[in-house]
Amino acid sequence: MLKINPNSNYVSYFTEPSSATHKQYLALRKFFADGYTAEQVAKECGYSVSTVYSMVRDFKEKMSGNDPGDPFFKDNKTGRKPIDHKGEIEKTVIDLRKKYFSVPDILIATDAMGFNLTIYSIEKIITDAGFARLPRRDRKFKSDATSSYEPKLVAPISSQLAPESDSFSSQLAGLLCILPYIVQYGIDKIISDSPYPETRDISRISSILSFVALKLSNIKRYSADDTWCMDRGMGLFSGLNVLPKAAWFSSYSSAITRDMNVSFLKSLHSVWLEHSLLSDTVNLDFTTIPYWGDDELLESNWSGKRGKALPSIQAVLAQDPDTGIICYGDTTIRHSTQNETVITFLDFYHADPQANNSLKYLVFDCKFTTYQNLDAINKKGVKFITIRQRSQSLVKKIELIDANKWQKVEVDKAKGTRSVLVFEETTHLKGYEGEVRQVFIKNPNKMKPAVLITNDFDITLKRLIRKYSRRWLVETEISEQIDFFHLNRNSSGIVVKVDFDLTMTILAHNLLKLFSKDMEAYSDCRAETLYNKFLSAPGEIIIGDNTVSVVLKKRKELPCLLENLQNLKALPISWLHDYKFAFSIGSST
Repeated sequence: MLKINPNSNYVSYFTEPSSATHKQYLALRKFFADGYTAEQVAKECGYSVSTVYSMVRDFKEKMSGNDPGDPFFKDNKTGRKPIDHKGEIEKTVIDLRKKYFSVPDILIATDAMGFNLTIYSIEKIITDAGFARLPRRDRKFKSDATSSYEPKLVAPISSQLAPESDSFSSQLAGLLCILPYIVQYGIDKIISDSPYPETRDISRISSILSFVALKLSNIKRYSADDTWCMDRGMGLFSGLNVLPKAAWFSSYSSAITRDMNVSFLKSLHSVWLEHSLLSDTVNLDFTTIPYWGDDELLESNWSGKRGKALPSIQAVLAQDPDTGIICYGDTTIRHSTQNETVITFLDFYHADPQANNSLKYLVFDCKFTTYQNLDAINKKGVKFITIRQRSQSLVKKIELIDANKWQKVEVDKAKGTRSVLVFEETTHLKGYEGEVRQVFIKNPNKMKPAVLITNDFDITLKRLIRKYSRRWLVETEISEQIDFFHLNRNSSGIVVKVDFDLTMTILAHNLLKLFSKDMEAYSDCRAETLYNKFLSAPGEIIIGDNTVSVVLKKRKELPCLLENLQNLKALPISWLHDYKFAFSIGSST
């Protein structure tokens, strides 16, 4: 219900709307009744033209749908609120408690089921039924308890979030702290302009952010869909009442093509360049995504995580060593085309007019490409650093090097420095025009030396070794994709196209990098650490007329987060009716 200012006059009620709903009503009245164009409405009411068209579309859908209710004006229901005569609420609460649901978990589940309960009423039902306080449980125990609940909870049907006042609890309220970063870097506009499909009931941006919400939620197996479908905080993140069911995710993914993913990655690439998030160096590496189904069409690839070759999908990732941003991914790699991957990536990178000559170094493993392609990279004016595979003749050559010709070089490591012995020379490669610089690196603690080759004759030995050693960062990021973003857990209840899954993983990974970038103490934290400290924070969410208040439960790390969010709190969230989010810390843990 709208709150009227008692000091306002009657004219201002129609000319100066006091709430978002009131403002939308007057804007649509100008469009439909007064004959204003969308541009005129946007100018007079302070909307963007695209927002006006979205409002018009949503209004038409509501008027032509089966919902008999008025989009703006609702009848007041007289009389007392219905009482739980049949004991349905009490039975539901007790059933959930028998499956070791905590009070906050019960509150979230019953809230999504339409029961208007409070923590105190739930506690009273539990206490009266004779239940004792739950012992401390780890995350695995909680996940197993909620996923094994029978019968399965029935979540509401997903729909676009209505612009009306509301309040509810969420176990992942901290996830909403990512929203201002999506707006700040214009990722919401990129999603809206992308070629990804949308449905009649769920918009394009809500569809993509539904995948991102699951990626950031650290849920290992989506088949337990009766838990994450019930959390309205995750739905709010995507602009929905609740996230869609597992079948919807599989159905949506089936309409995605590789061209859509490449187009989306190119648009994101422009954002990273625009905000100076890409340095002059890119690390490239392969990763293996195992597949446990019908493997007739799949090739066998080596899986370092499992220590053997197995039927799998080979993927490539490109990462910036300074910021950790992953700017490219591809799961369509075959044995016959893997040597051309580096050339394909260069074409992708230079397709952006903003790129110019910003890329100066490519760092990759020895098996990444051929000597002929190294020649092509050199002719494109890009420097490369890679390890050369040790042949028997090369090992014998190293053994014959005079001990006095090795020079000692101090290289940086995580803590302090390390001494290595280095010998360098120039050499020729088959299929490569000209000479390359060949560097032998011998660690006193290891028997076999490493052999680096590069076309950069100016870089110092110390910087060359340091630059290649940072390639191992991309291996760390790949490990995160597998462990936290569940990249190779295709046994989940959701069947998603692997290339699209990798693209969504890249987006979620980069959002976490942007989120932690300004928090100096947490900028180098792994994804799971950021989740445990910030995103998994429970809280209360209160939707008002123009603002969404997110009251997070107390945690010692949250003041640092809120300090960074101060500069972003005024950003309106376009897919959430231009609401502005206000974050605060509550008084309870």
